[in-house]
Amino acid sequence: MNRDKLVELYKKYGLEKEDVFKHQHYVIITRTGIDKIQAIEQIEIKYDVIKCEPQFAVFKANAHKEGKSIETFGSALKGDNYKDGNCNSWYVAEMAEKRAMSRAVLKLTGFYELGVFGEDESDNFKK
Repeated sequence: MNRDKLVELYKKYGLEKEDVFKHQHYVIITRTGIDKIQAIEQIEIKYDVIKCEPQFAVFKANAHKEGKSIETFGSALKGDNYKDGNCNSWYVAEMAEKRAMSRAVLKLTGFYELGVFGEDESDNFKK
């Protein structure tokens, strides 16, 4: 991970201590941090529902910023534990959407290439 580049991005987006935390092997940006980045960059996101069932959902995010665009996916599978799924919530559609959004924003702004993830990308990434 390029620490100097990461610090530069934190400053650019006005990220504060509560917007970022270290989780075992990863740096995680919270939902509020993702929202700050999206607002500053004016990233527009449209979603396509690929699959939406009571216990499983997949959303595709189509994100655009200043002539750059990206397509990425978010999914959620309800399970009682992480062997059975990747989401403890019954709100699988909402989780899939948030995961797709986090990935799109972080990929378009250069965080993903530095190994930074959004807290919504996995229930394991919560503080």
